[in-house]
Amino acid sequence: MNNNLNKDISKFINYLKKEIRYSPNTITSYNNDLKEYNNFIKLKKIDYLNINKDQIREYLKYLDQLKYKKSTISRNLSALRHFYAYLEIHNIVKTNFFKSIRNPKKDKKLPNFLQPDELQKIFDSLKVETPLEIRNRLIIELLYATGLRVSELTNIKLNSFDLENQEIKVLGKGNKERIVYFGEYAKKYLKLYLEESRPIILRNHQSEYLLINNNGHNLTSRGVEDIIDKIVKEASLKHHISPHVLRHTFATDMLNNGADLKSVQELLGHSSLSTTQIYTHITNERLRSVYLKTFPRQTERFDKTK
Repeated sequence: MNNNLNKDISKFINYLKKEIRYSPNTITSYNNDLKEYNNFIKLKKIDYLNINKDQIREYLKYLDQLKYKKSTISRNLSALRHFYAYLEIHNIVKTNFFKSIRNPKKDKKLPNFLQPDELQKIFDSLKVETPLEIRNRLIIELLYATGLRVSELTNIKLNSFDLENQEIKVLGKGNKERIVYFGEYAKKYLKLYLEESRPIILRNHQSEYLLINNNGHNLTSRGVEDIIDKIVKEASLKHHISPHVLRHTFATDMLNNGADLKSVQELLGHSSLSTTQIYTHITNERLRSVYLKTFPRQTERFDKTK
């Protein structure tokens, strides 16, 4: 039985190479995945031509026990779907048993965010002596104060914001318009930039956009990323910090300071509340850490009954 599976896998891999012309990397991955499947079939003495859903679930459990990542398990399932589709086309099996098996849910990656001391290091490192330094300070202030995406930041026009009411009209993903707000620090540097820096940086050019690069043209997202890279280096922070990290920091700090999830969702411009809920994992972990460190009856030495 196992010899037949070996033969069918070899024919399938040959079919992928010569007829479908998959990339060498995909063929190698599929071949390795099918070898692992072959090991399982041999170990459990299963008839691969009559495998059932319970046995497939057992196989997924087997891969999990081997410490396979969910992405690797998903690729393994993809290889088996294609393999059994090939067997079905060639009348070796009547049904593609793997068609109805869903991929495991992907692990949600927790967003990176700045700790308060890291954020303070960035602000402390910022000088405001030249027009470009004032502009750079404004970039950091606005990203942290508003939670804007970098593309939204670079698309702010002069008629998009209200300095006195401290609000900006933003065009986000899917051309959805929303209002974001900024605090006194951002207001201070926005005013300073508009009055003293922008006219100098503009160099007699005309632009309807707020942020201008050193050549007097609109600042791009890539330009903002380069500015932040330089600031992070000067602040002596070791890890990479993107504009999106400041967005994550804004959301995390808002929730940590009592903002409700729905408000944060609207400020970030998320279409779904489930997207914003990822930040609750961070804030919950922080609360758990604070609790474990501070609750007095967390250790035996506080138990007076002993």
